[in-house]
Amino acid sequence: MKALLRLEIILVVGLMLLGTFIVFSASGTYSEMRFHNYYYLFQRHIVKVVLAIAGMFMISLIPVSFYKKYSKHLLLFIILMLIATILVSKKYNGAARWIELGPLNFQPSEVAKIFLMMHIAKMIEAKGDLITDFKKGFRYFLFWIFTMAGIVIFQPNISTAVIICFISFAMLFVGGANMKHLLGVFSFGLLSALILFFSFPHVKARVIQYYYGLMGISEPNIQVLQAKIGLGSGGITGVGFGLSRQSDLFLPESYTDFIFSILGEELGFIGAMIMLLIYLAIFIVGIMISKRAKNRYSQLLGFGVSFNIIITALVNVGVVSGLLPTTGITLPFVSYGGTSIIIFAASIGILVSIAQSDYIVPNRIEEKFE
Repeated sequence: MKALLRLEIILVVGLMLLGTFIVFSASGTYSEMRFHNYYYLFQRHIVKVVLAIAGMFMISLIPVSFYKKYSKHLLLFIILMLIATILVSKKYNGAARWIELGPLNFQPSEVAKIFLMMHIAKMIEAKGDLITDFKKGFRYFLFWIFTMAGIVIFQPNISTAVIICFISFAMLFVGGANMKHLLGVFSFGLLSALILFFSFPHVKARVIQYYYGLMGISEPNIQVLQAKIGLGSGGITGVGFGLSRQSDLFLPESYTDFIFSILGEELGFIGAMIMLLIYLAIFIVGIMISKRAKNRYSQLLGFGVSFNIIITALVNVGVVSGLLPTTGITLPFVSYGGTSIIIFAASIGILVSIAQSDYIVPNRIEEKFE
């Protein structure tokens, strides 16, 4: 297990270091234009990477039993923080998603995903076989999932709300929930999502623009268009580190949500594939660690945090490549940003805590992972 744990840490820290170089390349021109300092955003990102790595090791010292004992308290706390964010925080581009903490903009919805995983894992373990019974077990999960997703939607942050639901139902599937219940709620959720998409003007515009672009009726939005140009111009081996043209203010958000395009341009198809394989390896190693956990709660929590990393990465890459509508989802461990990189690093700290426990492979949940 120590070998798996070392491999997971090496993969994550390596991804952060690679991301640091890409952020340096992607943010230089913008930093010079906006702050008259070519290294301004790069220096801030370095600080956040250091905080993320320190936070990862600090979180690893907290026993998993703490999360299990206080999961409901943590969940209620973050719900109140989400509501406070909507009511009192400043809006950026029409969305109230961040709380300003000095030099950092803290995004509670990222923490909410982790706290919800903790509580769902606890409930699955406590309910046992009752999870297959809708009235006695399954419906209680829906209350917490839809409460959390509903609050996040009103920020508005629909993409994060969708990811919250997706991760939660994946955990319920792994935990043994009835497939009929999952499919029924999924169908209801899909219909509700379609209604919500057209209830928010900016979301409606993005979905329509995405559809028109996908069907070839019109060009995709400027971000996706420039991102695809960047990916295409990288070819097989890339144009070389620091030689991206898209980072010269052609691609908006080149160092945050669309940083994968800069990576693809500079390191080419090979570099992009290597990064995707690293995410896959992080997920697989996380699952292997979770499978060997000493109790069902740790297994489920380990699965949740591992699944969160890879599904977020896939959504980001899908957006950058034009396969999904534009969202504000960052690339884990790579994109410039405070909350994202720190919270994802903290989730690895949770995996480390799980790995440091006494490993006794238990019963039936293992079958779901195979």
